[in-house]
This record gives sequence, C-alpha cells and structure tokens, in this order.
Amino acid sequence: MEFFLQQLINGITLGGIYALIALGYTMVYGIIQLINFAHGEFFAAGGYMGVILLSYLAAHGYMTTHPWLCLGGALVLTMIYCAGLAMAVEKVAYKPLRYASRLSVLLSALGMSIFLQNGLMLTQGVYDKPYPSSLGQGGFEFGMITLSYLQILIVAVTVILLVGLNALVFKTRIGKAMRATAQDKVMSSLVGINSNKIISLTFALGAGLAAAAGVMVGLYYGSVRYDMGFIPGIKAFAAAVLGGIGNITGAMLGGLIIGMVEIFGAGYISGQYKDVFAFIILIAVLYFMPTGIMGENIDDTRV
Repeated sequence: MEFFLQQLINGITLGGIYALIALGYTMVYGIIQLINFAHGEFFAAGGYMGVILLSYLAAHGYMTTHPWLCLGGALVLTMIYCAGLAMAVEKVAYKPLRYASRLSVLLSALGMSIFLQNGLMLTQGVYDKPYPSSLGQGGFEFGMITLSYLQILIVAVTVILLVGLNALVFKTRIGKAMRATAQDKVMSSLVGINSNKIISLTFALGAGLAAAAGVMVGLYYGSVRYDMGFIPGIKAFAAAVLGGIGNITGAMLGGLIIGMVEIFGAGYISGQYKDVFAFIILIAVLYFMPTGIMGENIDDTRV
C-alpha cells in the first residue's frame, strides 16, 4: 500500500508536467488545426533559461537568502521569454503559411523543431547543465512514503497555472475571443476580433506553460539537456490526443493519465519500458474511442 501511494504521488507530479505541455498542443490545434511539433523545444528552452537565471542568482548569493523568491522570479521571466520566442516562431514559420496546405505547415513545424533543438545544442553545448541543488531539499515522511517540498511545489504551480488558464479562456474577453476564433476565424474578424493577434497569444500562452514545465523538470531531475524536449513533447502530444485534441480539460486529464501509467508501469512492471506504456494506453483508447476520452469531435474542435 505504501509503495502504491508513493507511486501515486510520483504519477501526479509527472502527470501535471505532461498536462502543462499538452495544453500548448491542444490550444494551438483548437485555434488553427496545427500540430506544433516545435512545442517540445519551448519546453527545453524553458529548462535552459531557468538554469541560466537560477545559476546567475546562486553565483551572486541570492539563492541562499531568498531561494523561493528567486525561483518565482526565474519562473515568471522564463515563461515571458518562451512566450516571446513562440510568438517570433509563429510569425516566421507559421503565419506566412496560414492559407497553405496542412502538409506545408507540418513540414515547417518539423523544420522549426530541428532548428530550435540544434540552436540549443550550439549555444548551450551537448552536455547536461545542472540546476542549483539547494532548492526543494527536504520534505515529509509518512513511514516509507516521501513527499518532498519540490513535489509539493510542482503540483502547486501546476494547479495554479491550470486554474489560471481555465479562468482566462472561459471567464475573460480574451478567452471569448480565443473561442470565437477557434469556431470561425472569418466571422470573428467581422465582429472586430484580430485573429492574428489571438493566434500569436495562443502560441505565447502554450509556450509559457511549457516553459514552466521545463523549469520544474529541471528542478525535479536536477539537470537539463538540449534534446530534452523530444520525448516529453511526444508524450504530451499523446496526452492531448488521449484527452481529445482541442479540448483543454481533455489535455489536463490526458496528461495525468499518461503520467500515472508511466510511473505505475515502471514501478510494477519494468522501468525499461516506461516510454512504451503511455503509447499502449493511447492506442487502446483511440481504438475504442477515436475522438479521445472527452469525446471531442476532431473535425470541429473547440478551445
């Protein structure tokens, strides 16, 4: 029982991270029906920006006196940086192809993914970069169960960001404009909505969430690597499809399921196949429920 509870805690932690990344995929698809395969690189860029900022603050002694304040500031700055990067990528790689075939846009996304990954490799090197080790040490112990401060932080940040995104999308004028653009870009333009700005904002929001996930993964595992965005990006895409592509609630649910399946599969079966379990569940769900768990119509998705 204790082992089960420990795996449950680990699964919720990892699932929350996948959910944050998956939201970027599902939001962009909901707006312009694009699978943004460069999204994983925003996650990796966020991890690197986090380690750069935190290492700078640690070198000047701020991490010793105000560690959590430094972490909060680094997280916000990282999200802003990746949001700006995503808007630039959208302007360069996607906006010129707005009315092109889906294949052309898909190839542009794949090319941008390779470009960003190699850019990280050339600027940051091929070796892992360690995060400051003083953050998140300690925690609570309940028998054989350990709940670290870092796990609490990751879950808390994830919940805050997910609740904030839901409030933005469903409770604000910007969110109403996003949903209107997702339903009909032409008609939304006729009522005064700037669809180009809404699309750029959607890219920025998704990349900001992915950047936050990158920082938390770096803290959780202790280091970042230039190609760290590929496998989590694919799993997050699987989570978005699993929940119902274009559905925000579905992306959250899919991320949690993928994280749980990976952790429990590694714990009870074998860690060597942890990357396989998530896709087995995805195939099974899509075989019986082709539109995903939330039952969203793939041909008419809505943010």
